[in-house]
Amino acid sequence: MTADVIDLKPAANPATTPMPAPRRQWGVALKALQRLLSDKEDTGQVFEIMRALNGTSTRDCYLRLLTTPQGGRIAFERQEFMTKLMDDAWLDTFAEGTVGATYRNFIRSEQLSAEGLAEISRQKAADVDIRHPYAWMGRRTRDVHDIWHILSGYHRDGLGEACLVAFSYAQTKGMGWALIGIGAALRSRGGDYPYVRAIWQGYKRGKAAAWLLGEDYERLFAEPLEAARARLNITPATLYNAIPAEARDGAVPSQMAA
Repeated sequence: MTADVIDLKPAANPATTPMPAPRRQWGVALKALQRLLSDKEDTGQVFEIMRALNGTSTRDCYLRLLTTPQGGRIAFERQEFMTKLMDDAWLDTFAEGTVGATYRNFIRSEQLSAEGLAEISRQKAADVDIRHPYAWMGRRTRDVHDIWHILSGYHRDGLGEACLVAFSYAQTKGMGWALIGIGAALRSRGGDYPYVRAIWQGYKRGKAAAWLLGEDYERLFAEPLEAARARLNITPATLYNAIPAEARDGAVPSQMAA
């Protein structure tokens, strides 16, 4: 009589078991990049590129969030920050000079909205709103894009968007950001201004800065802007600022104009 063999190995924990990296779809991404560079207003192509190339970067950012001092609480609460960003009464509570007031003035002067960007993302991904921690992290990354404009000092002109793309790649390690940044650099005009070096500086600034996805944005909004930049080690965008405003718009395509 043969005894049955009992497997005493612990069951795999789905929360810690590595997921296979999604296959990167370079063909899809390159076609979307071509469309984006041809039409800077076609923001949906940005999400197409991210979906094709970002692999496990969103998952990796979520797991990194859990290792930060306040990240466990933020992940547990899983607040949809877009609802705060769409609350005009809440935005109006911030004093001039704070991050929140600067964001408020920025979106109103540019006629932007967090919901507008979210709607574009939904057109490219039916599962963007699912109740899952990784999907929530993706939405969080999307919703803070315009806040990163404020913190980095990059405007919404073509060069500013390209610099912020490079900054975002350093922060998230999403390969989609890298492809857009490289594409923008290759399409940049020559002449008397250091467009490519400004984009490269965007990457270096993002790498040197604190990890912004781990921030408590409600608290951050109450901070004076310059104090927040100093705390987060966001250095001045010297090369971008040295280029005249009239030479920045059109220098390279605008990737995230919503």
